[in-house]
Amino acid sequence: MLTFRPQPLPMQPIPAPHAVARLRSARLAVSTRPFLSRGGPSGERCEGCRLILSHCLCALRPKVSSHAGMCLIMAEFEALKPSNTGWLIADVVPDTFAFSWARTRPDADLLALLQDPQWQAYLVFPAEFVAPERVVTQLPSVESSARPLFILLDATWSEARKIFKKSPYLAGLPVLSLTPSQLSRYRLRRSRVDEHLCTAEVAALCLHMAGEPHVAQVLDAYLDVFTERYLSAKQQRKVNDEDALHLRLRSLL
Repeated sequence: MLTFRPQPLPMQPIPAPHAVARLRSARLAVSTRPFLSRGGPSGERCEGCRLILSHCLCALRPKVSSHAGMCLIMAEFEALKPSNTGWLIADVVPDTFAFSWARTRPDADLLALLQDPQWQAYLVFPAEFVAPERVVTQLPSVESSARPLFILLDATWSEARKIFKKSPYLAGLPVLSLTPSQLSRYRLRRSRVDEHLCTAEVAALCLHMAGEPHVAQVLDAYLDVFTERYLSAKQQRKVNDEDALHLRLRSLL
């Protein structure tokens, strides 16, 4: 029987130089007041995973490849929230892009990305809010010339509906409507509707549809370990590197 030794916690915070991390840094740079999140005695958190240093997750950050891409359009404060799961998507999927939503002045890089011929963009949103002719429920085969780019509105449900309605540059995109078979497992924020998934759970479903079940499973397992460590820190419990969630993630890696 194989056993795993607990991996030592990093002595220093490990940076995560991906799109969401860069967006967070940019938001902090223009903030007129400091953004304070709960953490250790002085609120210190790892810059690489946003958990308090005693529960750092950086040593378990996955390294996988993916044919698909993710584009996160994030509500104003999402990139700053330690519980945001778009950060986990960027940790797992190498081609992840992140932009702050702006109603009147959309990011020029976002508009260019939507026009890039290497990508076929799909806006992920419930079908009941769009015209039937825009809705797709299946994706082309992996051999398709264009790579799938999933546009995820990383926000609360009310914020996501606002972004959807007030972003004309998204109006022409095909809409991928998901039908999850399970309720959300996300435990860090409450939703009034059990069927509402967190952003990382939505991304995992998209990866399954894109023919990448292993990457989807890694993202799901990574989300579970992140959630457990986040709650352990909040409840002042030590990390258990040998529980089922950690073992599952390591087995996938």
